[in-house]
Amino acid sequence: MRVFLTGATGFIGSHIVPELLAAGHQVLGLARSDAGAQSLAAAGAEAHRGTLEDLDSLRAGAAQVDAVIHTAFDHDFTNFVANCEKDRRAIEALGETLLGSGRPLVVTSGVGMGDAGHGEPATEDVFNTSHPNPRVASEVQSKAMLDKGIDVRVVRLPQVHDKVKQGLISPYIEAARETRVAAYVGDGANRWSAAHVLDVAKLYALVLDKGQKGARYHAVAEEGVTARDIAEVVAKGLGVPATSLSPEDARAHFGWFAMFAGLDLRASSTWTRAQLGWAPTGPGLIADLQEMDYSLTAAAA
Repeated sequence: MRVFLTGATGFIGSHIVPELLAAGHQVLGLARSDAGAQSLAAAGAEAHRGTLEDLDSLRAGAAQVDAVIHTAFDHDFTNFVANCEKDRRAIEALGETLLGSGRPLVVTSGVGMGDAGHGEPATEDVFNTSHPNPRVASEVQSKAMLDKGIDVRVVRLPQVHDKVKQGLISPYIEAARETRVAAYVGDGANRWSAAHVLDVAKLYALVLDKGQKGARYHAVAEEGVTARDIAEVVAKGLGVPATSLSPEDARAHFGWFAMFAGLDLRASSTWTRAQLGWAPTGPGLIADLQEMDYSLTAAAA
């Protein structure tokens, strides 16, 4: 298949490109710049110039291919609500282009949307439309596209990591560097699910090739790593103390990150593994945090 991949030069997308090529697909990657187009060409993909804001560029890319994988997202979390709305509009534009064609659209969401609110790990069969994370808009729009008959499949992400980046933990590290403390809320027992970026890239390729219309898949290798364990390894890497904060103090300390700091984001991938034969093998989150060079994280972020 010829596949239009948004976010093709990003952290996850750049790892999806070789997985798709190895599976025999052709890749048309969204590129915002000449540098991005050059990196795609070097990877063996074709570049399509455009941006998330330019919906016509998204429509033009989707019109040329047999399938779409949407991983692009604006990670400026100081404008998180607006960026979630931007993502919703992008999904709508991509979906409308595929309407009536039977061509699949693989979209990206977060594992929190599978949290039923009962204290159990998030699962693929649950879609919590009242979840406080504004990114719920992405799955609401995906469901609307599915209801119109479009072959929509959802990949829900945990904290995706390697030795350089770790999802929401990357800005957490920079905040710890600036404040000189690696903080956690209360006893730090809330847990975050995680997966290595190479395993996540493999899952996207599997969802494209073997996924089901309307299904949700969890890219989860580790069901939950505690916030305290994360804080302690970050503290050691930066040479700062790991400190507990009350929920009230956490709001002042973390700023925009406070909405995530105390969340329990455990998630299961049992169904995903059984359906697709996905078997993650990459290093765990703590191992990558232990191995990373903390003198380089500010530049990488």
